[in-house]
Amino acid sequence: MLIGVAAETDPAETRVAATPETVKKFVSLGAKVAVAHGAGEKAGVPDADYQSAGAQLVSADEALAADVVLKVRRPSAQEIAALKSGALVIAAMDPYGHDDAVGALAKSGVAAFAMELLPRITRAQVMDILSSQANLAGYRAVVDATAEYGRALPMMMTPAGTVPAARMFIMGVGVAGLQAIATGRRLGAIVTATDVRPATKEQVESLGAKFVAVEDEEFKQAETAGGYAKEMSDAYKAKQAALVAAHIAKQDVVVTTALIPGRPAPRLVTAEMIRAMRPGSVIVDLAVERGGNVELAKAGEVVTTDNGVKIIGTSNVTRLAATASALYARNLYAFVETLIDKANKALAVNWDDELVKATCLTRGGAIVHPNFLPK
Repeated sequence: MLIGVAAETDPAETRVAATPETVKKFVSLGAKVAVAHGAGEKAGVPDADYQSAGAQLVSADEALAADVVLKVRRPSAQEIAALKSGALVIAAMDPYGHDDAVGALAKSGVAAFAMELLPRITRAQVMDILSSQANLAGYRAVVDATAEYGRALPMMMTPAGTVPAARMFIMGVGVAGLQAIATGRRLGAIVTATDVRPATKEQVESLGAKFVAVEDEEFKQAETAGGYAKEMSDAYKAKQAALVAAHIAKQDVVVTTALIPGRPAPRLVTAEMIRAMRPGSVIVDLAVERGGNVELAKAGEVVTTDNGVKIIGTSNVTRLAATASALYARNLYAFVETLIDKANKALAVNWDDELVKATCLTRGGAIVHPNFLPK
């Protein structure tokens, strides 16, 4: 079996789907590994390191013609044309709202696996790309906010007077939000956080932050069996917005992380709320590529409002390329390992495996995932 590591074609993408560490592991499983020239360059991994790990350096099209193709992002139309029918293509496919792209993958005859659709079960934790990348996103969000804030975060008592601690508010307490809380606390900020899921209150408080939410009956039922946030009613949203608006006006840094699978990011911070914030305050919108939690945020930009509030909409995990790639590559290795018969050193996909069924988008020329079947 030949595993191809493709180079990313999106100019903004700096990550790579395999590292020398995972290449060695694939080779030990009996695979041949072909890495596209320059695939790891932006992540700080030179071609020579892949060669030392046992990989062969090939052209972009040769990497895409492998039996198993590993990528960070969904293949482009040009890349799909180079894929081999029957190959396994494994990446973050971003299938929601991209019916044409999913259809093109199906038409190519490949078995496409969307790693972000893995179920939230114990067995899949080591493969969970959402958690590994969100953890870094939460960390980087606070680092970015600190860089733009222009003031110190911790309280400092000096002969020249006392510097008060910055107030930081984290909106959405998933993996990214929890890491943002922890990072903000380590840097000395006074941290508060909010989420619609009741279970997060204890998690927030365990990190030394204060929980802020309207805790009514709807709030107590606001979590799916899979651990994701539910869409809240308009009445609850209005009550929560009023509480949040009053709270945001007193904050120096706000980090928003709220996402609902398959839907646009919920709007959490309005222009009116931003106008109430102090000049020099900073907002980081981690959901900006899904429509944004913040009304004035722009993807890929840092916006400064008329009242001097900075809104950061730049991608962050791509600026932690080496670390993000290392974790992402391990996630992919853990998944691919389950598709290999170690005794025969050959691909042996169990199409009835719950992980395979949950992530497989296309197979045999058709879309097979129930969430994306043509209407």
